[in-house]
Amino acid sequence: MGDGLTGILKAWSGGDAEALERLTPIVYGELHRLARMSMSREREGHLMQPSALVNEAFVRLLGGAPVEWESRNHFYAVSALLMRQILVDFARAQVAQKRGEGAPHVDISKALEEPDRVPQPMDFLDLDAALNDLAGLAPRQAKVVELRYFGGLENEENASILETSEPTVVRDWRAARAWLFARLEPKN
Repeated sequence: MGDGLTGILKAWSGGDAEALERLTPIVYGELHRLARMSMSREREGHLMQPSALVNEAFVRLLGGAPVEWESRNHFYAVSALLMRQILVDFARAQVAQKRGEGAPHVDISKALEEPDRVPQPMDFLDLDAALNDLAGLAPRQAKVVELRYFGGLENEENASILETSEPTVVRDWRAARAWLFARLEPKN
């Protein structure tokens, strides 16, 4: 997605119906890339597939309250948040359906330690609660986790979105991982 995306997003925000036509394939493609990255961390056989995640995110982007798009970075941040919300909503529905039986065990340590490696199944509800707690203590650290884990974005992209340096993002990632490890460590 180049710099032209910002112009198209702003035109769409301004009510340009033709901008939506130009935007749709770009947004759909980018959402699919983000969904593949986000879903790569899920266990095999997960009931929600990347295309379903993309479709739901796309519907929410189009059907929700109009967004005054500031930039492509704003798009990435909103998309990562949507992916997180959708996966958490899906996890809640699965837990409610199973009434807690067979709910996946939290093993966030592998996912946060090696984000490119597929971790053991994890519980998005616990992660979501922990991220909400972290956001109360260190909002930027929580946002780094959200953008990296749910949005699949690299440090350079996160730094641009958060308007900070790449070394700061790396420090935030390390601090957030340590905090989340301690918070989500299974109690024996």
